[in-house]
Amino acid sequence: MNKTTYMMKKGEISRDWYIVDASTESLGRISTKVAMCLMGKNKPEYTPHMDMGGFVIVVNADKLKLTGNKLDDKLYYRHSGYPGGIKEVNARDMIKKKPEEVIIKSIKGMLPKNKLAANMLTRLKVYRDANHKHEAQQPQKI
Repeated sequence: MNKTTYMMKKGEISRDWYIVDASTESLGRISTKVAMCLMGKNKPEYTPHMDMGGFVIVVNADKLKLTGNKLDDKLYYRHSGYPGGIKEVNARDMIKKKPEEVIIKSIKGMLPKNKLAANMLTRLKVYRDANHKHEAQQPQKI
């Protein structure tokens, strides 16, 4: 009795399109669902060493919700590379200026820390409002 685990092959991967409305739930709940779809963990034939996730469209990024005091307490850092060149912005200002960046950073932190993550992140499409250019792909609502 030989029981082996089925491993998906590269040619068998099918990429589905999903759409998520960011105005319905909080940042963390949206990010976990999107990260699972980008990795392909929502499929029964998930294979950890392969990039088998689908495309995800996130709309209404400017209507993003954060719970508690995170709007003022959560900080985003960037560094210019020069001594003393660190900059910080709180979540409230970041959502006003670049709401897409808040969602991308959150999802990027939930993806695996390996060579597959960069390719997974290229399949993430984030839009500020409800308009997007991917109607032809007929995305499924999550």
